[in-house]
Amino acid sequence: MPSKAACPGRPEAAAQQPSAPGGGTLGGQPLNMDKDLALHGGSLPTDTCPGLEKSPGVPLNIPAKMSSEGPQAKAETFTPKPPSRPKLERALSLDEKGWRRRRLQTSHEDLAARRGNSPAGGSLQGQAPGSPVHTCSPPGLSTSLQEIPTTRRASGCARGSPTSWSNCISGMVSSSPDLLPRGGALAGGTPRLAGLLPSRLPPAIDWNTASDSLRMAHRVDADHADYKLRLQARLCGAHSGLGPGRPPSPLACNDCSLRSAKSSFSLLAPIRTKDVRSRSYLEGSLLASGALMGADELARYFPDRSVALFVATWNMQGQKEPPPNLDELLLPAEADYAQDLYVVGVQEGCSDRREWETRLQETLGPHYVMLSSAAHGALHMSVLIRRDLVWFCSEVESSTVTTRIVSQIKTKGALGVSFTFFGTSFLFITSHFTSVLAAGDGKVGDRLLDYSKTVQGLALPKNVPDTCPYRSDPADVTTRFDGVFWFGDFNFRLGAGRVAVEAILRQDPGASVPALLQLDQLTREMQKGSVFRGFQEPDIHFLPSYKFDVGKDAYDTTSKQRTPSYTDRVLYRSRHKGDICPLKYSSCPGIKTSDHRPVYGLFRVKVRPGRDNIPLAAGKFDRELYLIGIKRRISKEMQRQRALKTQHSSAVCTVS
Repeated sequence: MPSKAACPGRPEAAAQQPSAPGGGTLGGQPLNMDKDLALHGGSLPTDTCPGLEKSPGVPLNIPAKMSSEGPQAKAETFTPKPPSRPKLERALSLDEKGWRRRRLQTSHEDLAARRGNSPAGGSLQGQAPGSPVHTCSPPGLSTSLQEIPTTRRASGCARGSPTSWSNCISGMVSSSPDLLPRGGALAGGTPRLAGLLPSRLPPAIDWNTASDSLRMAHRVDADHADYKLRLQARLCGAHSGLGPGRPPSPLACNDCSLRSAKSSFSLLAPIRTKDVRSRSYLEGSLLASGALMGADELARYFPDRSVALFVATWNMQGQKEPPPNLDELLLPAEADYAQDLYVVGVQEGCSDRREWETRLQETLGPHYVMLSSAAHGALHMSVLIRRDLVWFCSEVESSTVTTRIVSQIKTKGALGVSFTFFGTSFLFITSHFTSVLAAGDGKVGDRLLDYSKTVQGLALPKNVPDTCPYRSDPADVTTRFDGVFWFGDFNFRLGAGRVAVEAILRQDPGASVPALLQLDQLTREMQKGSVFRGFQEPDIHFLPSYKFDVGKDAYDTTSKQRTPSYTDRVLYRSRHKGDICPLKYSSCPGIKTSDHRPVYGLFRVKVRPGRDNIPLAAGKFDRELYLIGIKRRISKEMQRQRALKTQHSSAVCTVS
């Protein structure tokens, strides 16, 4: 049955030409689809009728059907029927994989259109680069496969023969406005705009595309009027995969959705439902999957299973005010990165302990929190840790020992702080041993006694279990922990007079330090095994830290003429050989507010996985101190900027 195929410029031809058996009429000639399609390579010649229009529901020029009784018989009335519109199958334009990809892209375009951004291309942009495209489809076919009606098409279209295409083309011409040529005119002379087609197809979307497209497709414009309603609809759609009667959710469909959930901008990995449902009888043990102190969590934060540790000791000589800047002590220039854990012990600390802790918090900034601080008379110890590591610490316990005969006088003694980090237990001890009242080697025995009282008197650990109890000694606290750091003012001196030591100091520093260590009392006693059994000390490459004139680089010039000595030391002991590696051991010659120079050490400590069945700190830290430190940093930065602005204004005025 013919459709309206006559040229608009020749209306009389459509009224005079009868229907051909093989199809309709085109340009006044019978249309033989088999022959014409073969001559044109399987495509419809569109240059014959440059003004094709979309056909109405019923053709205008349909002759009456003639009766076969004779030439005089009257024409029988015939009710015209609209031509069958074909249903485009997948095989006509896209393969199976390309079809699915087109559907995904169409959904993406639809969501973009809802936001007010019309898509630039049609559904063909979702086609894979390697998908075969059939050339028999007429050019300018509608850009959306959803516009093609779903009526039943002729059965011959599936075989793809030229004869069957004659039936298909009729429906396509009548149902696709994009077949109209650009710039064509209607019969009445009114111009008609054809459907806009892109100059070239956009690049195809890769099937393995990750989360970007899905996240952008479900983004809601906050400026939109019905933002809240659309946001609720989006949230409901994200969880629609939970019920069988709801439409499938794009976040719960396939492997692509799982990849989209793994955002590259977040450290939090997605947790599978099956992992949450699984019940493990090893919960809290070393092998439990997902344990807070377990191996998986340790590997996330420390792939090499080693933590950076800073330990410092300083005899502050009881000064009322701490130095204004502690960068040289806590942030030495030799270290490219800040450490994970900071432990600072002071002897004869300033009277305002809170001010000292505030200076530490202010210097390290908001990335660190005060995990614990303890005091025993003039002894102070502060433990600061990175803010994101506070969850992996056990409860912090402390204990003190007084080595004076009169226990109420707490100028000499020891202060111990212990906790477990993941599965490694730490003990930090800061001490102030008996000082020398006269020149010479006196009081060495008193210092050895202070050491014995300390290892026997510190009652640690209390509630946190020992990680390796079968290797612990109840008479020695240092054997109950994996890593022990003992630092402080031990008051061991150089076994020579002032004149001999000054003569060595005048030599080259590379040769003077080894010569001075040969006179060191602590080195001699450690070699004998009478003190600090099992402890080690990093190599010393700095000058003696005691005794200086306050504010100067000269050693004691008073009438007492104290001999320069290495009184301030940092020692370490490891339960497992090789777990503690010293990186740097030095002093701070730039801090001159005391007669002692601060001494610090940088270490790398191996950390092992632990158990969740220990008392945890639950993220506790000194929040008030944290806020005070931040306010201090902000106020000082504002003062610095105002000073720079004032200085710049003064310079401008001077030039002018």
